[in-house]
Amino acid sequence: MPSILFVCTANRFRSPIAALYFAREVVRRGDDQDIHVSSAGTWASPEQSAMPKAVQLVQEYGLDLSYHKSRIVSEALLTQSDLILVMEMGHKEAICHEFLETADRVYLLTEVGEDQPVNIPDPYGEAQANPEEVVKEIINLIDEGYEKIVSLAWEKAGKPKS
Repeated sequence: MPSILFVCTANRFRSPIAALYFAREVVRRGDDQDIHVSSAGTWASPEQSAMPKAVQLVQEYGLDLSYHKSRIVSEALLTQSDLILVMEMGHKEAICHEFLETADRVYLLTEVGEDQPVNIPDPYGEAQANPEEVVKEIINLIDEGYEKIVSLAWEKAGKPKS
């Protein structure tokens, strides 16, 4: 079973939204017995709740982030993840620099969703980033790139999709 890890900075907005939405799509599309989905942050403080705005915004999509607790990227977490999807080039660089063995498994979400390596802005780190637009972008990337993400996860897990 492939394991997909979504990564952002604090694990309180972008990556938990991506993981929660992707996990729902996995179930909706009937792949729920085959794929494990999680999230973490490169600079996360463990056990923090999702940002209130994130909780509010995903409710519009029928998602509940109220239970989410942040966690930091660790060697153990990366080792058990077949595919690591990050929100910014800085996340990719940090992970690949500190954990060299992950380099062939780390991609920007936009690389897989749009074939364009661009950052997804952090609504809490960049004043010009609109939280609503960030949520829409993440959801659109997952909707458009779902099959490619699943195929890549199976490929990185070393197994064909059943």
